[in-house]
Amino acid sequence: MKIVMAIIKPFKLDEVRDALTAAGVAGLTVTEVKGYGRQKGHTEIYRGTEYAVSFLPKLKIEVAVASDQVDKIIKAISGAAKTGQIGDGKIFVFSLDHAVRIRTGETDNAAL
Repeated sequence: MKIVMAIIKPFKLDEVRDALTAAGVAGLTVTEVKGYGRQKGHTEIYRGTEYAVSFLPKLKIEVAVASDQVDKIIKAISGAAKTGQIGDGKIFVFSLDHAVRIRTGETDNAAL
C-alpha cells in the first residue's frame, strides 16, 4: 500500500478529482496549504502599493492506494493538474504500513 500526496494549484481540484474517480479512487483527502518552490512567490499590487506574496495557496491531495495502482494514480493526477506553467506542483509517494477502517475493522487493502 502507498500514500500518493500531490500539491496542486487550487483551480485544478475538480479536474484532478474527476481523473482520480475515473481511475478508481474511492476517496481522498484535500487540505488547503501554502508554500513556494522555484517560483519563490510573486508580487501583487493592492490599492496602488506593491507587496510580495511569499507563500502561494496550494491544495494538498492525499490518496491511499494499493501498490499496483500507484503508476495509474500518478498518471491521472499529472494529466489533470498540468498547465505547463511554473508552479503546477509535485507528487510524492510514501509507503503505508497498515490501514484500518474504523467502522468495520477491515484492515490494509480491504480498508482502502
